Amino acid sequence: MFTGHEVESSSTLEWPEPCRRLTFPEIQRATQNFDESLVIGHGGFGKVYRGTIISEARLLVVAIKRLDSTSNQGDVEFWAEVEMLSKLRHCHLVSLIGYCTDGSERILVYDYMPHGTLEDHLHKLQTPLPWMLRLNICIGAARGLNYLHTGTGIKHGVIHRDVKSSNILLHKTWAAKISDFGLSKVGPTNQQFTHVSTVVKGTFGYLDPDYFSTGRLTRKSDVYAFGVVMFEVLCGKRAVDRTLDEDHWGLARWAQDSMKEGRLKQIVDVNIRERISTKCLKEFSRLAERCLNSHPKQRPTMAEVMVGLESILVLQEKTSNTLHPASMTIFGRKMPMFLFQSNGENQAINRSLRSLESLFDSNKGESQKIYLFDFLTISIATEHFSEANKIWQDHSDSMYKGRLQNGQGIAITQPSYSSKFSPQEYINNALLMGRFENYNLLHLLGYCLERTAIFLVYEFDVFTNMDHFLFDPLMEAYLNWNKRYEVILGVANALNYLHNRAPIRVIHADVRPQNLLFNESLDHRLSYLGSPRHLAINETDYVIVDRVNVTTGYMAPEYMIEGCLSTKADVFGFGLFILENVSGQRNYLRFSETNENFVQYAWANWLEGTCSNITNPTIDAGSSLISRFINIGLLCVQANAADRPTMDDVVGMFGAPSNTLPLPKNPVSSWMMEEDSNDANGLFDDYDDYNARAVEEFVSELSPR
Repeated sequence: MFTGHEVESSSTLEWPEPCRRLTFPEIQRATQNFDESLVIGHGGFGKVYRGTIISEARLLVVAIKRLDSTSNQGDVEFWAEVEMLSKLRHCHLVSLIGYCTDGSERILVYDYMPHGTLEDHLHKLQTPLPWMLRLNICIGAARGLNYLHTGTGIKHGVIHRDVKSSNILLHKTWAAKISDFGLSKVGPTNQQFTHVSTVVKGTFGYLDPDYFSTGRLTRKSDVYAFGVVMFEVLCGKRAVDRTLDEDHWGLARWAQDSMKEGRLKQIVDVNIRERISTKCLKEFSRLAERCLNSHPKQRPTMAEVMVGLESILVLQEKTSNTLHPASMTIFGRKMPMFLFQSNGENQAINRSLRSLESLFDSNKGESQKIYLFDFLTISIATEHFSEANKIWQDHSDSMYKGRLQNGQGIAITQPSYSSKFSPQEYINNALLMGRFENYNLLHLLGYCLERTAIFLVYEFDVFTNMDHFLFDPLMEAYLNWNKRYEVILGVANALNYLHNRAPIRVIHADVRPQNLLFNESLDHRLSYLGSPRHLAINETDYVIVDRVNVTTGYMAPEYMIEGCLSTKADVFGFGLFILENVSGQRNYLRFSETNENFVQYAWANWLEGTCSNITNPTIDAGSSLISRFINIGLLCVQANAADRPTMDDVVGMFGAPSNTLPLPKNPVSSWMMEEDSNDANGLFDDYDDYNARAVEEFVSELSPR
């Protein structure tokens, strides 16, 4: 960062206080006391954290920028940012949600941009961004800058003064958002070339040479910097890049000289070189070159740049439509071409997966909504399966959240190479899930076959899972009793559908809080049908399995000891789910004073009428209602599967008066407590270790690195 040494006065722009002023304790809660695992970026200002705040009774994911005491930026830049963004409102400018001043603390809270910065994808993550997406990002950024310059909706125009790829953030829909207004200057809008005399500030590689040499700042200085960004997008090179020619570390001069020498095609990023039409390449590069003109008056305005880019986009779309159809039909539905590539482009799939793909085709009549995705699409959507996007991982599978280029949120299951389930089983389950129609179940959108790997793509914009709301002290208060009631009923309806309403009877076999996913609006879906056991409707209601692939602690005793899996195993898991929702305690917890496990403790307190001892104090519900839910939960976890109700019975119990509910027999299985049981002890030791790790992983889930 190039910075002068003078201290500039803040603008005199008058402004009300539309954004929210947050207290420092609110910021501490939102960032878990500035946990380092929540850091998502660093800048000249300081660290940026991912956090969660409550805004208008809604859980909101935010980016929290905290001023570092050693930063070159200070109060002037802080208040400039607050002033600017309190006045400016545009879909291509980052939104300021709030700020905090407490002693020496200076903190800004923005709308969170899950895809990070344009710089991240071009230079750090090396994301192979498609050419059309790059064009749209440029258009969005141009629109945001044009809004600043023209003063639309504000009394004064704004010169950003630090336009660069790291200050172009990418929304979850991949829309570009201009950010970082700490160096911005306000000026009149009625004179095109009016300048502001100021100390030179900005970033090397993007600095307008005329501004650098004269100190006269104009809107055309932003235009110059945007021209550099355009060449970054085209070439995939940094503004100052030592991999360029020895005499040309500056991208601007290198690109201009390359054009003069007739080497335009050679400087284009190899990831997009074959996707750009020749005419669009020439028009785009000429527009970028005009932005870099050494004479500011010869540069286009941002309005002209915006119009030029939009015309290039139209031209590219016409060219693409001529060469390739805009969409193709898969299983009776049209899908945009960017979602997938043709089967012929996936040459690496081995023979066994080809046969599985044929299995999909042969069943397309039954699975009308399953799409084939290419690997590049889902890789970009998950930021190359980054740890930050991992929702959970167990011994056989992983699940990642992501976002397609059209803005649709997705979740992707990736079976591990050590999975006990064969590719055939995963494909069979995918075909099965394509036929499910229940609002409370995660809906399968499609699949991807890549070499020997299989990926299942679900249609849901994942924010977090139920485990967070139950067991994270910072999150549990966000889910009140009404919402928990709704969640419990939703899971009950989902299981009842699988057992009794689905085209084929299905045992979920892994009912637990971690498998209930939420979006930011707190809508929820029961997930992880990656390895369900399904039964033909007319066959017996149980199967004997020779391998166990369910989370220890949520297994029904007959499944764990005898390998007998039935719909009553789901009922058992659901009972634990109810009790964990009511108590906020994990089901494997033991109470040292009584040597009772979680279920025994709940049973004893329910018998004695002291349900308040096991009720989460954050829950505000009547004691009779809580008692009814504990009653239903204990009925579901009875040791003998035959004593448990069916899920159809359970759904009916929620609306029944408490005095009509049957009384559970002792729900505690002796195997859960016997110290000499070889079947149980080792598994519970492993489970405790697993959950100790899981607690740390889940707390960090809300914060991409």
